[in-house]
Amino acid sequence: MRMHRLMGATAALALMALSAAASAETWRLGLEEIEGSVQHRYAERFKELVEKRSDGDITVRLLPYGTWGSTYTALYDAVQNGAIQLGFGSGALGGTVPESQLLNLNFVMPADQWRTAKVLNSDAFLKSEAWQQSFRQRDLVPLAELPEGYQVWTANKPIRQPADMKGLKIRVMDNSLLRATYKAYGAAPTTIAYGELYSALQQGQAEANIQPVFAHQEMGFYEVQEYMIFARQSQFVATLMGNEQWYDGLSEERRAMIDKVVAKLVREGHDMQTSFNKKRLKAIKKASDIQIIELDDAQRQAFRDKARPVRQTYIDEVGERGQQALDTLLKAFGTAGDQ
Repeated sequence: MRMHRLMGATAALALMALSAAASAETWRLGLEEIEGSVQHRYAERFKELVEKRSDGDITVRLLPYGTWGSTYTALYDAVQNGAIQLGFGSGALGGTVPESQLLNLNFVMPADQWRTAKVLNSDAFLKSEAWQQSFRQRDLVPLAELPEGYQVWTANKPIRQPADMKGLKIRVMDNSLLRATYKAYGAAPTTIAYGELYSALQQGQAEANIQPVFAHQEMGFYEVQEYMIFARQSQFVATLMGNEQWYDGLSEERRAMIDKVVAKLVREGHDMQTSFNKKRLKAIKKASDIQIIELDDAQRQAFRDKARPVRQTYIDEVGERGQQALDTLLKAFGTAGDQ
């Protein structure tokens, strides 16, 4: 009798395990950056919170840079076709979602990084019709915005005014708006794969670079550059996005859970990038003799004047929805954009 009971209990436990396995979900999250980056730490917290709030019914699998392919487009394609449920998209996303280039416009976001994080993740902007439809038209859904710190220039010569950029071979992501911006400054922008950038800088194929501080440090770009220039012209922003069909197929409870998780991560994400960039800048200074230049207001104004017409370039390229997205963002910031 005991043996029958034991066998029955064992069978019941096995059935429960099979049932749990059948009901468990795996969400794959593709990153544009390597382990140890801001995106990676944010993704780790996203994973922790989702798995905890789902009581283990969901497992989030992180896919750092390079594990999903060799180009950013491969990542975006994978999210679009549902092979990966979630992914980050930043500067290179403009080729897939042209309106997303809005986040690359210089001198639109305020120098106050916390204010930027709050506004970009507000319902007024993130859930606006223009922003949502920009992604949904490409089978994607924007879920959160992650500012990762100021975009900082490095170069082999000092840059204090637009004239200093004349003819400068500066590497930009594969983004037409970024190319237009740096052409407006007088530079000669060039696109080079992230994984090939160090050697390109070392060999002179590129003379300058644009990255948040943590990326300059973790990829060692500062080792082959002489100057680091803070112009506070823009912040590096990555959009956390989901596959549209997958997201719309989630239960209301699951979508509400995602909303709560990303809302909690707005402050945490800001604190992460602030800490990362502060520590990484300190590490750069300790490990090298790179010279730091911080532009004053008058110097920034000279670049701002050059960048302002690029807003119209953005509108001309992406159309009415781009105009609506820009207007929505400026309204959310409560400014005409003269940051």
